[in-house]
Amino acid sequence: MAKATKTIVRQELSDEEKRSRDLREIEDALITHKEVIKDTLEILHHMQDKGILSLMNGLFGQGDKVLDILVKTADNKETANTIKNLLLMTGVLGMINVKQLEPFLMKVNSGIARVAENKETNEKTGYFDLAKSLKDPEVNRAVTLLITFLKGMGEETQHVEKGTRSKEDQARFKDHTLE
Repeated sequence: MAKATKTIVRQELSDEEKRSRDLREIEDALITHKEVIKDTLEILHHMQDKGILSLMNGLFGQGDKVLDILVKTADNKETANTIKNLLLMTGVLGMINVKQLEPFLMKVNSGIARVAENKETNEKTGYFDLAKSLKDPEVNRAVTLLITFLKGMGEETQHVEKGTRSKEDQARFKDHTLE
């Protein structure tokens, strides 16, 4: 009968065998992830072309100084106010109904184009010229549009302002802006 094995002798791999095995593992990983590696190299190439890698190398080389400057810049009242204002403006931009704004912007662009065409005029406009120009349908439409805009700006908005409105008012205002 065979005798029971009481001692296990582990075979130690030589440094050369370990190296060979590690290289095979790396080769297998390279082959398995070939597309990802090619895409990553392409991204790195574009970053090299644009100088981003040089910039990042410089930033990391001077990391402590750059971090110190960033912390000091971020730690002032103006930066905090700037961040608050950016967040507020982003919120306001999200509330604007672009579909309603588009025709108005097209009219503004048309007005800018006309001003660009006639910017070198030395012509003076008097009171009678202003009154007479109100009979022009284009001027009349523009004045009516501006008056309507000014009336809208003059409306009471406290009930729909973000910090002062109730949940029902917020929902109603949101529904109104999405129409």
